Amino acid sequence: MAKNLVIVESPAKKKIIQGYLGKDYVVESSIGHIRDLPKKGGMAIDIENGFTPKYVISDDKKKVVDDLRVAVKSVDTVWLATDEDREGEAIAWHLTKALDLDVSNTKRIVFHEITKNAIKKAVDNPRTIDSNLVNAQQARRVLDRLVGFELSPVLWRKVKQGLSAGRVQSVALRLIVEREREITSFVPVSSYKVVSFFYNNNNEIVKAEIPQKFSTYDEAYDFMQKCKDANFSISSLEKKPGKKSPTAPFTTSTLQQEAARKLGFSVNQTMMVAQKLYESGKITYMRTDSVNLSNEALLAAEKQIISQYGKEFAERRTYNKKAQGAQEAHEAIRPSYMDKLTVDGDSSHKKLYELIWKRTISSQMTDARIDRTVVKISLSNSPEQFIAKGEVITFEGFMKVYLEGKDDEVEERKGVLPELKEGEGLILSEASASEQFSRPPSRYAEASLVKKMEDLGIGRPSTYASTITTIQKRGYVEKENREGEERAFKVIELKNKDLSTIEKKGVFGNEKQKLFPTDIGIVVTDFLVEHFTNVMEYSFTASVENEFDQIATGKKVWNEMIASFYTNFHAKVSDVIGNVAKASGERELGVDPITGNKVFARIGPFGPMVQLGEKQDKDDAPKPKFASLIKGQTIQTITLDEAMDLFKLPRLVGEWNSKEIVASVGRFGPYLRYDGKFTSIKKEDEEDPLTISLDRSIELIKIKMQADKERLILNFEGDPLIQVLNGRYGPFIQVTPVKGKKINIKIPKGKDPKELTREECVSLLENK
Repeated sequence: MAKNLVIVESPAKKKIIQGYLGKDYVVESSIGHIRDLPKKGGMAIDIENGFTPKYVISDDKKKVVDDLRVAVKSVDTVWLATDEDREGEAIAWHLTKALDLDVSNTKRIVFHEITKNAIKKAVDNPRTIDSNLVNAQQARRVLDRLVGFELSPVLWRKVKQGLSAGRVQSVALRLIVEREREITSFVPVSSYKVVSFFYNNNNEIVKAEIPQKFSTYDEAYDFMQKCKDANFSISSLEKKPGKKSPTAPFTTSTLQQEAARKLGFSVNQTMMVAQKLYESGKITYMRTDSVNLSNEALLAAEKQIISQYGKEFAERRTYNKKAQGAQEAHEAIRPSYMDKLTVDGDSSHKKLYELIWKRTISSQMTDARIDRTVVKISLSNSPEQFIAKGEVITFEGFMKVYLEGKDDEVEERKGVLPELKEGEGLILSEASASEQFSRPPSRYAEASLVKKMEDLGIGRPSTYASTITTIQKRGYVEKENREGEERAFKVIELKNKDLSTIEKKGVFGNEKQKLFPTDIGIVVTDFLVEHFTNVMEYSFTASVENEFDQIATGKKVWNEMIASFYTNFHAKVSDVIGNVAKASGERELGVDPITGNKVFARIGPFGPMVQLGEKQDKDDAPKPKFASLIKGQTIQTITLDEAMDLFKLPRLVGEWNSKEIVASVGRFGPYLRYDGKFTSIKKEDEEDPLTISLDRSIELIKIKMQADKERLILNFEGDPLIQVLNGRYGPFIQVTPVKGKKINIKIPKGKDPKELTREECVSLLENK
């Protein structure tokens, strides 16, 4: 029987670590956190006694804890091998409490990669649980519970039922809302960019442009007129060597950004795939602020570069982290084995691993060497000069492996210029002055929001993905592709000494996978910024992270830090609940031309809506009319005409099989009602309840009927109604009482869903 029990967080690690440790060790998993503050039953923090948290074993972990308790009794020593960050340290501490472990025969080990050497080194160097790290995580958990638990009810009373707030999430949302306001208030300014093509003495084409833009059409036209009559020559030609240097190995933040740019991964997807790669021993720990590489990794990278590319490509480098609050001296994210160029398995795993491999290897390679040429072309009748630029890579260096992506569009890559001489005359082939429009700041994508949060010191590597996922799940933010607006622009063309102006049309401002705040997200942000300014300040959120860092190094007492925040915060909550009016983001749109009643757009009980008329005290006064906004409409932008159209819903679309089809909008969005059943009009249907045709409505209803038919395996009428259904993850039982909520039940393994009886389903319900 094994003498040692090793407890890790993830079941995926068990097999590989067991193989490294051998028969004297048995490896088990806690499957993440085992204890936490309860989800129900109050705040669970004893404020009067030092903010002591009242932890409970999570319902879904009770069997795990029972099994671990049995395992502990049969070994001499317990090794807690949870992750090396604060979260992992806290899980190890919770295990000591839940399993009632004896400190004298409990050892704490950490490793940043799951390799044989790393595991052996960890076992050879055990330590005790670091109470400072535990307290830092405990402070974060308690503070987040206090803020969320006290702010959320404020939002229920003052904005809308069911809303929630969070210390980091609400600040991240503020970034998105403020960026949206910058974009909304932005006034584009037009200017003219001049590009030309010349022939040299060898009849080769040279592309050049005027570096400064012309502010007005008249200025641009006057310049083009001069080009028509000018002689052109090369006034200067400068060649100089340059270089490009590689970027640092990946941190959590930079990995999320680059995976979004190059692979199209969401922040959450990147972390899920990275977690799998780490747990299978392919990469080092994926939650890190560090850009350091160990000496062993540097040697392995150098060996791989020399072997694969040659000695002239290798250059050992070290990097420094500049972001605020960089913490914990882990390694950067890198492959566990530098000689493994790829991995087996899912394509997403391969893509992310290869990205990490290239980034790591390139970070230890030489600069790329470049010859840059800048040519200035003068006009005989004007002081402006055209500039032509060329670039030749004379030595690839790190670019042989990898080049970092960019968030914004970059200028066209410079090519090779033909052989040119100073003083040489050029002949103008053609030129154009195109009207361009200044662009507002870009909306955040997930990756650029992570970068901004990191720059401001908001959150930590372990929280970026969950923060961004949370604000989307809450309905405060939508990640969408949106088409730009068509806009006319002028182009002044010069061809064969003929000058003309043409008007073209183009689409400007396409958005791909960008984060848009919803109406409710904007109203919540405005309310919190107005009444809880301190909590919503970026500097406050960053300073809290710094205080957590101080707790982690033993420089600050965790519950004293909480106390210094809570007193004023709690008083402010009470004041807002008692003295502040309800917020709805209300906007008056105008007056109904028929009734003369005012029309408003605001947040209602079920979301954004429009209201016709105002509530009056008289018993016989007409009641206001209400209508929900449809997809694409917002409180901030909806017009009076668009609002009046919404009052036409519900709308009779037509009849099918002698039954009416009605289109409308409800709390869950646009829908069709037919024969007492509802069919959602989804975003991808690209339809609108105000305009959807009868034929298209019938088509959507038929699709829904077929899906319902395929979903139903068995149907047992009665009270409760019991159905066996096909679900996303396979067949399951759904019980629907006449009164009460639906209950879903798993079907036992090996049982054919088609052979279930009502009695068996009832028995499974009773034993659930």
